[in-house]
Amino acid sequence: EVQLQASGGGLVQAGGSLRLSCAASGFTSDDYTIGWFRQAPGKQREGVSCISNDDGRTYYTDSVKGRFTVSSDSAKNTVYLQMDSLKPEDTAVYYCVADTLRCPRSGSYYLLSYRGQGTQVTVSS
Repeated sequence: EVQLQASGGGLVQAGGSLRLSCAASGFTSDDYTIGWFRQAPGKQREGVSCISNDDGRTYYTDSVKGRFTVSSDSAKNTVYLQMDSLKPEDTAVYYCVADTLRCPRSGSYYLLSYRGQGTQVTVSS
């Protein structure tokens, strides 16, 4: 059974950093595309980042480029989202998702098939 466990959220001041983790079980993370999306209250889901299973390429939505970094640790079967220079507008519940397909070119990472529970990120000004 494919399972994803996201963790690492919290409260941080603007300019600070957090590292989210997405622990995978029931499959090998290297074989799956892993993505992150977020949803803030009253707002639509937004694809944040994705790492493709076939070539390891990484993708980011424009608003986080240069601030967020997605990486994979095969030994731990875990994907990380390092978030630096956080802004209040980054406040949202963050979810990790997985699929055997490549990262969607549209950036709609929330469309990937498997989803873990979310982790709350709150950035204070």
